[in-house]
Amino acid sequence: MTDRPGLDFSFSGLKTHTLTAIRQLEAADELDDQAKADVARAFEEAVVDTLVIKCRRALDQTGLKRIVMAGGVSANTRLRERLALETQKRQARAYYPRGRFCTDNGAMIAYVGAQRLAAGERDDNGIMQATPRWPLDTLTAPR
Repeated sequence: MTDRPGLDFSFSGLKTHTLTAIRQLEAADELDDQAKADVARAFEEAVVDTLVIKCRRALDQTGLKRIVMAGGVSANTRLRERLALETQKRQARAYYPRGRFCTDNGAMIAYVGAQRLAAGERDDNGIMQATPRWPLDTLTAPR
């Protein structure tokens, strides 16, 4: 996923791989606490690697010097450490909310949806369509 151009990414393949690894360890009766910790750490590193690469790519492609990380993932200390190093190399800076505000994006997405609905964003039938895989290059900021 990190060798694909662009900024889009999905962790579905990583989740499937992780589940397969866990099932293989279970089948071999080797899923002890250390194995669980090892799988969790490998999963975290793969996610952090991907996010850092995509953030670096976003900074390089835009020429911007600031990046904002939000949602539950922004509470991850390993991600914060790695992004600090990466942004420092580019004379850039990463910004995060305080820990208590690093929660799942579901509430934020629902709020934005409510705001757009209140602003009258509906199709011809009065329905607001959900777009689960909305390409980043088609998004525009609300006015």
